[in-house]
Amino acid sequence: MRRGAVAGAALLGWLLAAPASAAGSWVAEAPGVRAAVAGRETPSRALTPPPAATGGRIAEVRWRFRAPAGAALRARLCHPAGCVTLPARRGHTRALAGLPAGEALRFRFTPTGADPVRVQGLQVIVNYR
Repeated sequence: MRRGAVAGAALLGWLLAAPASAAGSWVAEAPGVRAAVAGRETPSRALTPPPAATGGRIAEVRWRFRAPAGAALRARLCHPAGCVTLPARRGHTRALAGLPAGEALRFRFTPTGADPVRVQGLQVIVNYR
């Protein structure tokens, strides 16, 4: 066997023996919430990942929620290791990239006006590696 063929076979064997890092995604929804007190955060129920996400790391998170047009509302999406402010009612972020994908997320809503705000259609799609 030539030296290059041996090296190639060794490399192939190493690649096959190396643990594969599975990429995937998970989707979760939570019931709507009523953010009622100005300046006080109202959390959603936990958006829980499946067991398959354990050991993965977040690559990107997509979110969406519905609130009445013109509602004065601050929204954040939180992981146990930190939160990101959501600039719109739907979008995507890489701000949570690198954090464990097997942890639950929560939306947190704060009304910034005097009126309570009903927020519905809470959903995340978490892409992980």
